[in-house]
Amino acid sequence: MKLAEILRMALGSLGVNKLRSSLTMLGITIGVFSVIGVMTAVSALRQSIETGISFLGSNIIQISKRPIGLSDEGPNRRRFDLRRDITLAQALRFKELMEGWSDVVCLKTFNNDTPAQATYLNRKTTPGITFGGSNEHFLASNQYAIELGRNFSAEDGELIRPVAIIGQGITSRLFPSETPLGKVIKVAGRTYTVIGQFAPKGSSFGASGDDIIMIPITRYLADYGAERRSINIATQAASQERYNDTLDKAITAMRIVRSLRAEQDNDFELYSNDSLISAFAKVADVIGAGAFVISAIALLAAGVGIMNIMLVSVTERTKEIGIRKSIGARKASILIQFLIEAVAISVLGGLAGILLGVAAGNGIALLLKASLVFPWFWATVGLLVCCGIGIGFGFYPAYKAASLDPIEALRYE
Repeated sequence: MKLAEILRMALGSLGVNKLRSSLTMLGITIGVFSVIGVMTAVSALRQSIETGISFLGSNIIQISKRPIGLSDEGPNRRRFDLRRDITLAQALRFKELMEGWSDVVCLKTFNNDTPAQATYLNRKTTPGITFGGSNEHFLASNQYAIELGRNFSAEDGELIRPVAIIGQGITSRLFPSETPLGKVIKVAGRTYTVIGQFAPKGSSFGASGDDIIMIPITRYLADYGAERRSINIATQAASQERYNDTLDKAITAMRIVRSLRAEQDNDFELYSNDSLISAFAKVADVIGAGAFVISAIALLAAGVGIMNIMLVSVTERTKEIGIRKSIGARKASILIQFLIEAVAISVLGGLAGILLGVAAGNGIALLLKASLVFPWFWATVGLLVCCGIGIGFGFYPAYKAASLDPIEALRYE
């Protein structure tokens, strides 16, 4: 028999028992869906995080009072809250100690307590824009660039000037048809003169990098107070080769400005883009391993189901097999037909699981405002595994069908 005719007969036999075939495929679908769904969501989040963390810049070391991403509730929250704030005086002393090691030492703090809103004439932004204070190194340590106007200068900070640099999102709302340079805007009840505009930044972690207003950090602390406000510090190593040495120097310098004795632990946190990505990768690997185990159990159960259904099919079609053999069908043709049926059930179930898994995973990514992805690697692996399950669990029923004696099969009732 020709392969095309064998394939047509195999698929036709599946159509005879649609409900049974569908229920058998369902087990494969659930197994593939579980791993594809999880890996799609994890891949989307990983890509979004790796893109979003680029705000740290290259070879950047971040120093803060609390660990990044610390939730408002948790057993460790109070321990970190009890730490001393990093004051502006300490941050400036740290900058002095890093001279010769790093030309980029960014000091920054943000308004995280109450939503900020900017106004100009009768126009206003939406509440919740990013508003903070920094120095002239904010651009280098946060991967921003100036499109119009100028950056902060050291004199802006020393003279506590009321000047601001705004993002594209602020410009589009407050100055839709005019240049923002030289205009006076009001933020949180204070006025600032716009001296620059950031180049478009885009979004990361679901938040816009263009809805931002920055002022000199000295002005920020003068206008909104320094009490109960901790300064974040970012310092950049001159090269990747000097990164570890710069990290050691930063730790030493920070311990000096914090007046820590040799036996005392650090009362500050250090992290980099690599450490954040690797931390997420460990969590993602654990989640992926869990999904793989669950999927493997489901696929094993589905494979046993395929074998059971195919054995039932062989028993039901014993007389048909006898007739085909009596008119010249070869053993290989019978074997291939039943293997195709088993593989078809497995692959169709796998395709359904992949489509549902990708849809569910990207649905989770959308809810978390992450980018959409298609996990080609895991989809390919899923299809190959489905083919293997179909062949592995379908071989014995197919061999049993192909080995039937035609005389005995014709007598079967």
